[in-house]
Amino acid sequence: MVWGMFSWHDLGPLIRVEQCLNSTTYLSIVAGQVHPIMLMVYPNGDGFFQQDNAPCHGARIVQEWFQEHEEDFTLLRWPPQPPDLNPIEHLLDEVKRAIRQLVPQPSNLTELDSAIHQAWCQIPHITFQHLVESMPRRISAVLKAKGGPMKY
Repeated sequence: MVWGMFSWHDLGPLIRVEQCLNSTTYLSIVAGQVHPIMLMVYPNGDGFFQQDNAPCHGARIVQEWFQEHEEDFTLLRWPPQPPDLNPIEHLLDEVKRAIRQLVPQPSNLTELDSAIHQAWCQIPHITFQHLVESMPRRISAVLKAKGGPMKY
């Protein structure tokens, strides 16, 4: 499993998660990777961080950490059962398509890890910038559909 982040400005790290992504593992990623990047990219505390409603995101230790760091960036509130609007899924699909096109296919975990990171680093800026720019339109579509099925 991999965990990644991005902004309009750039791709963030793609982190290989070797165990189950529980609240402790997630908190170590947020504190060790996300926080320093957010402070560097948004030194005035005007950045936003989006996460979905995975159980580890809602854990008390994670929520307390975000409360302690609320001046560093804004954690977007997400409804309990929203449509899947997480744009990272689109980038991970790009990585999957790139891996499927490899000849020969990676034959072990080391080769797969390398191929995943290479595919991640080759995602063009315009791809993730369009995803960020599409969010207001996608959220409007969700609101118009009152949370029901939609096309965007």
